[in-house]
Amino acid sequence: MTLRQLRYFIEIANRGSITEAARRLFVSQPSLSAALRELEAEAGVELLLRSPRGIALTDEGVEFLRYARQVVEQADLLEHRYAGGPAPRRMCSISTQHYAFAVDALVRLIRRGDAEEYEYTLRETRTHEIIEDVRTLRSEIGILYLDDFNRQVIEKFLRESRLDVHPLFSARPHVFLGVQHPLADRSELLLEDLADSPYLSFEQGEYNSFHFSEEILSTARHKKSIRVSDRATLFNLLVGLDGFTVSTGILSPALNGDRIVSIPLRSEELIHVVWIAQRQARLSRQAEAYVSELRDVIRENGYEPEES
Repeated sequence: MTLRQLRYFIEIANRGSITEAARRLFVSQPSLSAALRELEAEAGVELLLRSPRGIALTDEGVEFLRYARQVVEQADLLEHRYAGGPAPRRMCSISTQHYAFAVDALVRLIRRGDAEEYEYTLRETRTHEIIEDVRTLRSEIGILYLDDFNRQVIEKFLRESRLDVHPLFSARPHVFLGVQHPLADRSELLLEDLADSPYLSFEQGEYNSFHFSEEILSTARHKKSIRVSDRATLFNLLVGLDGFTVSTGILSPALNGDRIVSIPLRSEELIHVVWIAQRQARLSRQAEAYVSELRDVIRENGYEPEES
């Protein structure tokens, strides 16, 4: 078992495709497939499931990937420290619900770093896909919310995926409105006040149940409803249609401009934002630094970060 084999396997897992990994590694696809078969033979387990739809990690592959990443990271650090090699390429992948603070934290992490080379991935995606990304180590960290309504269902999925939950902060629900909305000057709102405004939410694909919704109070009925897949579209519709959505209340004017306002929603419910990670897996230094930046962003927006 060699470092080259481990690097090949990590790249395949990162790309989700042997073809794409071969292109990135500048090796032929047959050579990469042969190296993977040799690795599986030496490990004595099947690491990948192959199908016409692509590849997926087996349960053994997920566990193997965790150790492989640690070995390669330590080897890179050792080479840099004692053999005069290049500084390790900084890498980190995060999957998150559509939160501006998650983007803000990554911006700060990159700006404060001094790396000549880095490769970060930030996926704003569906709730179930966040869990799957972290389960398969496509991402080191996932960010999502829990409340009294969805907690039992979501935590069941997390337990089955062997993922740990780390609290980040708790927030009162807020309504996001365009600055030109007739109610944009209110100090507090009820859902009833917004009965004639289009309600905007993020679609969840085949897991489009209330429990996987990104928005708290998801069972409330709305006369007008629009589902979208990305945050830019949602914000454009907020402004263009005088629509609204429900979230944590944290906006990033530096990243999103000043077209959106955040107004507290009168409700007894709380949004508990958490980050999830593989159980017993050691986070990379960049992932740890990202969590620290998350906490700073949360604190600067008036919330006290919660301890794990």
